[in-house]
Amino acid sequence: MSWWNVYRTNVNMAFKDINPDIDIERKGCNFDVEKLTHVLDGGADNTHIRRKVEGVLKQDLLTNLEELYFMNREERYLRTIRNVVYIKKKMEEMNWAEDGPESEYVFRAVKGEFGFPLHNGVFIPCINALGTDAQIAKWIPLSKSYQIIGSYAQTEMGHGTYLRGLETTAVYDTSTQEFVINMPTVSAMKWWPGDMGRSATHAVVFAQLYTQGKCHGMHPFIVQIRSLEDHSPLPGVMVGDIGPKMAFEQVDNGYLMLSDVRIPKENMLSRYSKVSDDGMYRKRGSERMNYFTMVMVRVNVVATEVIPSLLKACTIAIRYSVIRRQSELKPGEKEAKILDYQTQQKKLLPQLATGYAAHFLSVGLKTFANQVYMQIKTKGDFSSLPELHALTTGLKAFITDSCIAGVEECRKACGGHGYSVLSGLPSLSTRTSASCTYEGENTVMFLQTARFLFKCLAAAQSGQSLPPSVAYLSESDIKSRTVSKKNVLNPDTYVETYRHRACRLIKEAASMLQSQIQSGVEQYVAWNNSSVKLVQAAEGHCYYITVKTFVEALEQLRHEPEIHRIVKQLCDLYALHGILSHTGDFLYDGFVTKEQMDQINQSYLELLALLRKEAVPLVDAFDYADEQLASAIGCYDGQAYSRLLEWAKKSPDNPKVKETFKQYLNSLFVSPVSKL
Repeated sequence: MSWWNVYRTNVNMAFKDINPDIDIERKGCNFDVEKLTHVLDGGADNTHIRRKVEGVLKQDLLTNLEELYFMNREERYLRTIRNVVYIKKKMEEMNWAEDGPESEYVFRAVKGEFGFPLHNGVFIPCINALGTDAQIAKWIPLSKSYQIIGSYAQTEMGHGTYLRGLETTAVYDTSTQEFVINMPTVSAMKWWPGDMGRSATHAVVFAQLYTQGKCHGMHPFIVQIRSLEDHSPLPGVMVGDIGPKMAFEQVDNGYLMLSDVRIPKENMLSRYSKVSDDGMYRKRGSERMNYFTMVMVRVNVVATEVIPSLLKACTIAIRYSVIRRQSELKPGEKEAKILDYQTQQKKLLPQLATGYAAHFLSVGLKTFANQVYMQIKTKGDFSSLPELHALTTGLKAFITDSCIAGVEECRKACGGHGYSVLSGLPSLSTRTSASCTYEGENTVMFLQTARFLFKCLAAAQSGQSLPPSVAYLSESDIKSRTVSKKNVLNPDTYVETYRHRACRLIKEAASMLQSQIQSGVEQYVAWNNSSVKLVQAAEGHCYYITVKTFVEALEQLRHEPEIHRIVKQLCDLYALHGILSHTGDFLYDGFVTKEQMDQINQSYLELLALLRKEAVPLVDAFDYADEQLASAIGCYDGQAYSRLLEWAKKSPDNPKVKETFKQYLNSLFVSPVSKL
């Protein structure tokens, strides 16, 4: 017996009291769940390593996570710092390399409950990407050993996504060979950096660089902000915590004001730009490299924070929907599982398909980002950077919008229990909702992608070659295929349909913009007047890329017929759901007819019924342990009601009832008691 079948057998044995309603869902599965888990993990070896890491951490860290819901901010923060110390020791004890696969799986296992997220996720990668070899040799060992704690100070009180508007300045003083950093107004102070509020001793501060009286744009500088001896703010530094937020209670987001703070010249990260002793500024490569860290952060945040939230929400909601019974579906029979209702299937199964689509998209995007990084670092080749920037901005917006809506739909689909924090869904919803803003506000991200698309369209019209992701703009218009029951689920058919829509939206938006400019409207006015169309064009492009990538991933699974079948059904559902959600776009120019749309709708409903049968195994394949879900209603054994009661009893507010009675209610109850 293979080790993965042994694992599944052990999982089932560990849950001796499994709810029969969820048990029967698994017994009816027609594909190997373990094989699908391997696909999602990128191979059976990765699954084995991940589970080994989770097993090591489970005993000490992944226990009683429901207690998190009863903790205050201080307790949550201290817990994450404790986890950092524990994991550092455990990694040394287990001989896990910091750049090895175990490290990645550690973060997956304790995501959200691991301290210093900006230090590990942004500060260190920023230095690695933008620092010289000497700077990396100096700062990275200190950072990885936690001898210093770093933050990433880019966003200001008055400026976020529009980086050219940053007010922070770094003026080079030739007499001392130092940079003098200032934040001249309240709106210039850094606001929101994670790990800044209480933890950070240093920060990568982005500021407008001035040398010899000239501004050279935004550049990164390493600035010490707190003493390493007593953790107090250094002279000229005002720093603190910004207070409560909708979510991320455990993260100490902070503010930072610098006044005449001097740092040595070598503290400017200088792999791609340098200032000489006499103040001469020299640039190497693309100025976009100063944005490259944020590009990589977007890729990683979407893959490790946003998409997993949707996958967890789907797991919770679908498991709950097969143990929750509501009303008679057939008169005279017992109440039906709510997932048997077509309306519930329409709420949840498209979100499940979106989760799979987003997963395969993030894998492809991460691969491409790493390729571009290596081209830049080893060959000095920046040619693919504009395409990467456009892809990451647009797809960051597209995927986060999809996941925000999907997580909330899962929460609502669980009714009253979905509103309980103990379900795990409200915390997933509030955490995910922030992703439309951090690492680039989504509307602005779509507009940046639209600007790239228009440049590529103009290049195509002049006969120039285009990057792979936009090569379709050079192709001739395609004719609509006849959509019938036989080919409505042909991936070539719906990929072409999405391509046509994207191409039409881009060309229409470009035409609208160009006609205004030709009529005498100033370009910035025309751009603003066309911005709704521009966002629609970028969104259409991103939808096409996502569907196309899903189909390409599907092609890689043909050697596993069982897995190919079920993943194709998910791919079909995702594509058809998108068409039905944007019916007007696809009917607009007759590319899809009303009769064809009726056939698409019929096939869509049939897919809901098919996927309903294997919905539980499809979320089981995500392989999230109960401790990672932290949900009373989404656990593997399906014992939602008993667990809700068990967790509710742990509320520290329950013993306080007597105190409330003594202080306030006793006097109110005395008179009624005498009358009774």
